[in-house]
Amino acid sequence: MKSLFIEEEIKYIGSQLAPHWIYKNFGILGDAIVSFIGEMDVKITEMVDIEDVITNSPIYSKKMVSFILEHFEMGLSEAVTRQRLLICIIIEELKKMKKNLEVTRLGDDIYIDDKKLSVSIATKSLTSSLIHIGLNINSEGAPIKACGLENDLGITNIKEFSQRIMKRYIDENAEIRDAVCKVRGV
Repeated sequence: MKSLFIEEEIKYIGSQLAPHWIYKNFGILGDAIVSFIGEMDVKITEMVDIEDVITNSPIYSKKMVSFILEHFEMGLSEAVTRQRLLICIIIEELKKMKKNLEVTRLGDDIYIDDKKLSVSIATKSLTSSLIHIGLNINSEGAPIKACGLENDLGITNIKEFSQRIMKRYIDENAEIRDAVCKVRGV
């Protein structure tokens, strides 16, 4: 699995959660995780989460760090499990950086003091499973009670933070693969 922190700002509008988006735009073929910073504005027409469509809940963030993952040869149930693994890795990294931080995970969402830090979705395409996780950097202007990495938690080196998360996720995936390969059938 490969990773890339994309230096240019990208406005996440939902259309990036598509098969081969990483390959087409950044030349990374195969399983990959990329991260970038930018505004997030996902309209109802681009929503993957049907619950958000039914409740007419568009997503907006003035500034967010996004992670997009693509896994080939993975079913949706396993992708949802990997999505939650990545959420747990993010929480562990936050707790390393901010001792005594009260963090709550509800499914695939991260809350700090009842304020939402993350948005997240896993889905399946014809060729791969896709995951998007976004973390507010700046919570100002969010349509709900939100928390931001920078303005609420004082985390300013977002690139380094996201690179640590991507490395840990890749390492976990390698360890999962090794665990699968090292056991004998019974």
